[in-house]
Amino acid sequence: MDFIDYYKILGVERTATTDDIKKAYRKLARKLHPDLNPDDRDANKKFQQLNEANAVLSDPDKRKKYNQYGENWEHGETYEQSRAQQQRSQNSGSANSQSGFEGFSGDFGGGDFSDFFGSMFGNRGGSSRSTGFRGQDLNTELQLNLTEAYTSHKQTFSVNGKNIRITVPAGVENGQTIKIKGQGGKGANGGPDGDLYITFLISNTADFKRTGNDLYTSVDIDLYTALLGGDLILNTFSGKIKLHVAPETQNNSKIRLKGKGFPVYKKDGEFGDLYVTYNVKLPSNLTEEQKILLKQLAQISK
Repeated sequence: MDFIDYYKILGVERTATTDDIKKAYRKLARKLHPDLNPDDRDANKKFQQLNEANAVLSDPDKRKKYNQYGENWEHGETYEQSRAQQQRSQNSGSANSQSGFEGFSGDFGGGDFSDFFGSMFGNRGGSSRSTGFRGQDLNTELQLNLTEAYTSHKQTFSVNGKNIRITVPAGVENGQTIKIKGQGGKGANGGPDGDLYITFLISNTADFKRTGNDLYTSVDIDLYTALLGGDLILNTFSGKIKLHVAPETQNNSKIRLKGKGFPVYKKDGEFGDLYVTYNVKLPSNLTEEQKILLKQLAQISK
């Protein structure tokens, strides 16, 4: 397998900080996602390599091993430990030649790096023992709007050339990461598959803003409703609700609708609150009759 330069894939220097790597990954993930590049035959491969690069370089321990061992970073320490153990076994065999092992000769110390990995994956000296290695963990992002995050629903997306269908729980938060066990990179030599980590990116809508489990919105009311009171209909994620505007409602006044906010993550039946701000709109293009009446009202109010 050709060596993959993870720093080059992310477009960062080897001295890049963890924050630099995170920013670079998010920028490229949006650009290279297969769903956004249907005409690119290599889109899945590019996205897979991007996820691999992020999974390694965003983890301090993995990054340290990658910097030290390069393409063999996953198994470098195992190689060194095995070499040391083999050397001890060889020395022990020499020291105990009188015990009946005079004719034994080993090939442990003469192999190179690739020989060692060949022995792990296929038995260099005839041994039937093998070592399985866990697949890499993968990271991806899933973009949702508030409407999608409001209710539990099924979502299908492509990762590493494979379609994955998950249930998105209602109330998932922006930036929240969940783990899908066994959906990461393939394990080697019978080892288990890695895990998939999904980070949700949730955007606010034009009408509502979410903060935690609470929702915020504003509605326009005319001057007459503000002064005299009245009812209006508000569209929410759970349907239409009727609001009663109290008489003499002031501009920018705010009301709280308890339990009408966003669902609480994995807590059935629990919701945040909805805060509604009233914007009082003054009338325009007044008729002469309206102006006369307003003048009369102004005189009475003095």
